[in-house]
Amino acid sequence: MTDPATVQALLLAWYDRHHRIMPWRVSPADRAAGMRADPYRVWLSEVMLQQTTVAAVRDYFHRFTARWPDVAALAAAEDAEVMAEWAGLGYYARARNLLKCARAVAGDHGGRFPDTHEELLSLPGVGPYTAAAVASIAFDRAETVVDGNVERVMARLFRVEEPLPGAKPVLVAHAERLTPAERPGDYAQAVMDLGATICTPRKPACAICPLNADCAARAAGVQADLPRKTPKAAKPVREGLLWIALRPDGAVLLEERPQSGLLGGMAGFPTAGWDGTDAPAPLLADWQRVGEVRHTFTHFHLVLQVLTTVTDARPERGAFLPRAAFRPAALPTVMRKGWDLVPRDITGG
Repeated sequence: MTDPATVQALLLAWYDRHHRIMPWRVSPADRAAGMRADPYRVWLSEVMLQQTTVAAVRDYFHRFTARWPDVAALAAAEDAEVMAEWAGLGYYARARNLLKCARAVAGDHGGRFPDTHEELLSLPGVGPYTAAAVASIAFDRAETVVDGNVERVMARLFRVEEPLPGAKPVLVAHAERLTPAERPGDYAQAVMDLGATICTPRKPACAICPLNADCAARAAGVQADLPRKTPKAAKPVREGLLWIALRPDGAVLLEERPQSGLLGGMAGFPTAGWDGTDAPAPLLADWQRVGEVRHTFTHFHLVLQVLTTVTDARPERGAFLPRAAFRPAALPTVMRKGWDLVPRDITGG
């Protein structure tokens, strides 16, 4: 049976030497000197990191914290500005919940994040994982933080052969048993770092792992096979239309999508057919097909036929945005792909 105290000591000693440097983190040395992580920055990073890599998040995090340095500033931001800054990061419900949570903290908690798991769970958009991460990393609460990296470390350390997602309760129980009362925030980040840098999905670097002598999967030679996963069903394919209309002066036709549903609250080009809508073209014009966009969401693949026109016609839906105010970078990724298909002699470069 793996000894929790041994695992904790080995992991924390390894983390002290090899921790990843991230803009939202406080180093072990600084924490030991009394510095504490900013709950706002921890929370923001955890929301951004859901279903997203650290490499993809860094620039977004820097831009968000430069523009909205604390929770009060974010709470006061315009919805459209936040959604535009989030564009390209995906999973847009996170951005909507980000605003709801910031406004709840600012309005109901005096601008201070609650410091317990239970109180954090009461905030909009904060689930068990985020609540545990903020409580542990920002407030040093002995909460068990389990992401995909931690699941992988636990599956190998204890040789859990049951496939995911059924194995989750067992993996969480193992992680909970190992969570220390001392330095729980550093420990939580240590396990995640171990999974991200050494106990990786493919070709784990067992020779330099601080837990290699305690790893049951390595002892059995099955570490690369774990965690097992139940095969996923093939994703269905949805099809639809995407219309890009420009006026002769360069203005671009955009519409704001409904608050609920995919790409909720985002500004984008009019579409139909793929999201349950069956609307006609946004205006009467000579539409020309310029290609198709392929994009993958969590539960399906999407193929959109892209049509474009230059016209002075009045739109039935949406509104023309002056070209000087149009920012392709503020569009969701699937919309930017469509824009990239429009000939440059039409878009103006």
